[in-house]
Formats: sequence, structure tokens, C-alpha cells
Amino acid sequence: MTTTVQQPLGSPFSAAATAEDVMAGLDLSGAAAVVTGGYSGLGLATTRALAAAGARVVVPARRPGIARAALAEVKGCEVVPMDLADPADVRAAAARISDALDRLDLLMAVAGVMATPERRVGPGWEGQFAANHLGHFTLACALYPLLAAAGGARVVVNGSAGHALSDIRWHDPHFRTGYDKWLAYGQSKTANILFAVHLDALGRDDGVRAFALHPGKIITGLQREMTLREQVERGWVDEHGKVIGADFKTPSQGAATGLWAATSPLLDGRGGVYLEDCDVARVAAPDTPMDEGGVRAYALAPGSAARLWDMSLAATGAPPLPR
Repeated sequence: MTTTVQQPLGSPFSAAATAEDVMAGLDLSGAAAVVTGGYSGLGLATTRALAAAGARVVVPARRPGIARAALAEVKGCEVVPMDLADPADVRAAAARISDALDRLDLLMAVAGVMATPERRVGPGWEGQFAANHLGHFTLACALYPLLAAAGGARVVVNGSAGHALSDIRWHDPHFRTGYDKWLAYGQSKTANILFAVHLDALGRDDGVRAFALHPGKIITGLQREMTLREQVERGWVDEHGKVIGADFKTPSQGAATGLWAATSPLLDGRGGVYLEDCDVARVAAPDTPMDEGGVRAYALAPGSAARLWDMSLAATGAPPLPR
């Protein structure tokens, strides 16, 4: 990745753009999309926008009953049970999706967890790394034949400005000692970005392009593991839970960058870049405050992206992609 590629393109949209703004006039009839986390928060806004444009949307969900209730009024949408933290469950969901579709135009990795108490899943994996990265990695590998069959698919991965909190902890990615919920979150978001970098490198000859992004600051279910007191102390909400933080977005505004990544002709022939506010982000200097935006160079490093890919293959047993 070069800094000349990681530069704003002059998008007609901004931080204030909504899902409706980005999708205005677009016709996705005949397109198929998978949206993880597509039944709440940013994911729900994403599902609604894609379905309204005519796409067939499949929503893998850990709580399928709740998902079906949330999506009851969304036409062209179906729910598949799936727990991102369970690779066997992810593979089973991917098999069901593969039986139902003959191509996949969009894979939107929106689901995620943040700042959770220490949890171990599977063979002792750290929970945030497992759900945010390894689950989506497994799903993308399993669905890759459908993505390649589309002849122009895009994979859009919700990262976060929180990637600035931590590079990959190669010496201890699963926090065997000294768990820190924010460093664990930051590492998982760096992993999301590196995943998109290497997936794009592997997939571009098949027309599969990948993007990672920061959706902005939004209060959604992502904060469910944080206490109200923590959110008040960070200046995000008041004592009643009302959002008071500067520059916070609505869920529709938060979904806009992902939808722009999925549909914008400005990104034709591009990939492996990090986006924010409906444009390509700049590379941030190492000492830049996180809230000032941009992407850290370590999250774009091709060598790290390839190393993480190989580590993830070995951990999950996911099928390797054609080289």
C-alpha cells in the first residue's frame, strides 16, 4: 500500500451524508448481499438501504428470532442462524448461503463487539479478536467462490478509528496475560483493516475488491458491554443516556460510508484502502490523536496483512483462496 493510493478522492458525500443520500437513485435489482449484524444499529440501516434498492439481502444472525422480528417489514431479506465466534457455525451458515445463492455481489462485515470483559471462545481465543476478525475471515473464505462468481464483488469491512489503540500483538494476540479490553478492541480493528488489504490483493484478479472503513462515532448496541457511567465519563452521553458527544452520527449516517464503499463508481478498479466519511482516508502520523481521523500505516502494511492472513488460516482451518 502506498500513501498515493490512500488519499481522498473528492467524493460528493461528507460526514453528514446518510444512507438515503448515498443510495439515492441506485438500482440493485438482481444483486445479492450478505450483511453480518444486519438486524440492529448500523447493520439494520445497511440492510434496509440495500433492500430498498432492490438487492436480495441475507442476514446471518446469532439471535435469529430477534433478527426476523427486526426485519419483518424489510422485503427481500432472509435470516440465517450464525455465531461469528464459532467457526463451525460460520461454516454451516456459509454452506446454507451457498446453497441459496449462485453469486454474491456484496459481503458487508458490519457485526462487531467492543470493550468486552475478558472472554475465551473456541480453543481459548480472545473474544473480540474471534468475533470481529476470525469470524468474518472464516465467512469470507467460505463464501469466496460466490464472490468470485459475481465478477465484480465488493467486500466491505467495518473497522474503526479504534485501530489506533493497538497494532497486532504478534507475541500475544489472544492476551494470555494482562487482558485490556480497549487494546483487545483496537487489535481486532487493526485486524479488520489488514484483512481487507490482503483479501483485496488475493481477490482482485477475480474482480473481488475489499475495503475497510471507520463508520464514525455512533451510539448503537456496540456499547452494550459498557456501563452508562463509562459512557458519561467519556463524554458520549449524559446521565440519561442522551447522546451529547461532538461529531456523533445517527445510525443512517454511520451506515453511509459502508454503503458508499459498496456502490460508488469512484472506487471502481480500487481496493485495499481504508475509508471514512464517504471518502478514502489519509494516512495519519503515529502521534495523531485518534479523533482526528486517518489510518495508521501499520494497518495497511502488506507484510503484516499477509502474516495475519496465514495466522488466521492456521487458526480457523478456513479454505485458502486461489493464488
